[in-house]
Amino acid sequence: MSRRIHLNLFIHGRGHHEAGWRHPGATPKPLTDIGYFVDLATRAEAGRFDSVFFADALELGDSARHVAGGALEPITTLAALARETSHIGLIATASTTYTEPYNLARQFASLDHISAGRVGWNIVTSWVAGAGPNFGYERTPEHSERYARADEFVQIVKALWDSWADDAIIDDPESGRFLDRERVRPIDWKGRFYRVAGPLNLPRSPQGWPVLVQAGSSSTGKAFAARHAEAVFTAHLTKASAVDFYAELKHAAVAAGRRAQDVVILPGLSAAIGSTDAQAHALLEELNGLTDIEVGLSRLSNRFGGHDFSTLALDQPLSRDDFPDPSTVQAAQSRAATITDLVARERPTLRSLLRQLAGARGHFTLAGSPERVADTIEDWVDSRAADGFNVMPPILPMQLDLFVEHVVPILQKRGLFRSEYDADTLRGHYRLARPANPHFPS
Repeated sequence: MSRRIHLNLFIHGRGHHEAGWRHPGATPKPLTDIGYFVDLATRAEAGRFDSVFFADALELGDSARHVAGGALEPITTLAALARETSHIGLIATASTTYTEPYNLARQFASLDHISAGRVGWNIVTSWVAGAGPNFGYERTPEHSERYARADEFVQIVKALWDSWADDAIIDDPESGRFLDRERVRPIDWKGRFYRVAGPLNLPRSPQGWPVLVQAGSSSTGKAFAARHAEAVFTAHLTKASAVDFYAELKHAAVAAGRRAQDVVILPGLSAAIGSTDAQAHALLEELNGLTDIEVGLSRLSNRFGGHDFSTLALDQPLSRDDFPDPSTVQAAQSRAATITDLVARERPTLRSLLRQLAGARGHFTLAGSPERVADTIEDWVDSRAADGFNVMPPILPMQLDLFVEHVVPILQKRGLFRSEYDADTLRGHYRLARPANPHFPS
């Protein structure tokens, strides 16, 4: 199985379609019920997924009136899931803009110990405008500043994780020696944004570092990923765009002194699955019919840094001129560019665009039978558009169950996906090496 496909489950509320929570196939459980998330993780583990992933929101948001939200904080959620699962990887989002390197390094190292080496950190710079005031900022820092801070932040966190040698703990009651202090070092970081003395106050974790995940696809985001990311969650509306991104990022990783296989690329896939293509299309139309225009406009505005689209007619074809230049957007530049490229290519109406984005907010959406979904996954991987997928079921748990029960067996039968776990860590699932410690060579 030389081209083994990777599958990550992106757990988002009651489903990735913004109207998914209204469908009878969605859970009725509150999003503060840890049992719901444990259940989803164990279902994904039964399907032999590589990992599950939680995004994060640092503000309530304008769509809360019409979309199920208010879910548990991701890092603490992973700690609970680690005790209820045994193999599946566990990835949580945490912001470099609104936290401190020392705290974050401790949290993720602790999670890696708790889970016996199954944790990943999704690195974000937090572009949503409403987050800043919740942390004492009058404004959200600009795009370039956020990434400059993030680059220094990640370097510090890596140094903290490497501040202990793997053999620093002696733990010899008879001699009275617990720690070899010569095998622990301060980092004494003095940079543009941070000063951190170190060392970390807990041992190096089972994976050395938790797996580093990143999702930015702007030019700055891609450069950041080439230096640091080991898995990349990316959004593409077409296979052609994904092929270009895949080649560019793999090349950039090599140029940064890494190997192409050191970066696992996982585009988002939100598949509405039915027993037939017609049934799947009917389900997607049903969900689109339950969407709210106000929610769609709010989400679109957020993608473009607060731009007001409410003056546009809902049923007139759009043009690129109806949108700000994505390079000037201080929010999610890559997602803004994805949307304007779609508009230039397809000239949808605003109503149609909002429905397209309702399914997965700019990720690839598909409606079809299990065979069609499996064919699409195989085709993208064979075309070097993906190493696997960030699976984003439109309705949870119903569509996850259909994926596990019907799509996964097809991929297994084709020899593209594992039938049993053959590794115990997230690095093992993604076929990533454990980082060497440059300060304490083996």
